[in-house]
Amino acid sequence: MSGKQVGSYEIDPAELAPRVSKQLLHDAVVMYQANQRQGTQKTKTRGEVAGSTRKLYKQKGTGNARAGARRSGTRRGGGHIFAKNPRDFGWRMPRKALQQAARMALASRIVDDEVKLIDSLSLAAPKTSAVAGMLKKLGLGEKTVLFAPEKHDVNFWKSARNIEGVSVSPVAELNAWTILRPRSILMTTAAIDAFRALAVAAKAPADGVKKKAAKRPVARAAKKKETK
Repeated sequence: MSGKQVGSYEIDPAELAPRVSKQLLHDAVVMYQANQRQGTQKTKTRGEVAGSTRKLYKQKGTGNARAGARRSGTRRGGGHIFAKNPRDFGWRMPRKALQQAARMALASRIVDDEVKLIDSLSLAAPKTSAVAGMLKKLGLGEKTVLFAPEKHDVNFWKSARNIEGVSVSPVAELNAWTILRPRSILMTTAAIDAFRALAVAAKAPADGVKKKAAKRPVARAAKKKETK
């Protein structure tokens, strides 16, 4: 974690995604953000507000406007006319589409030179100052950063969780939203190798899957109409 360059690593972004679909990335990010919404808002209708349903005063003779129950939505303290109820904003995209969106997101970050590789992301004991010092040496002290190790390391996660704007996510938990959100990404060489392996496995055809042959159209004899 000295912050010095010790080697080079070559990768073609086309290996991860031959092309980047902005629409697919947009749909994936919107889905992840929608799934984070709580949807616990609740307001009361006129039927749920406490109060009597008795008419406030007689219909005619008072000089006032007509009035019904005290719980009407047009009166102070009454119910909401269009009340809000708890709802689930979450929805799901196909699994393969989400995997493809993650590969496109990482490929786009590599093209923009926003991904840096590091030897390892592991610590013998939790120490926040070690991670903060590494970020300062890399010039990332005031930016949002994503650490992407190959596997989850408890000590490193405990060291980075107290730093504002820093998140840790192993390769198995990466998605389009976590990749596109930070300003910079720090990955280990083992992590990006694992990501490339996942991309190769996704492109390979499944074993034992055979394509169904197209059915040939069956010729049907035209029926002749009998003439009387």
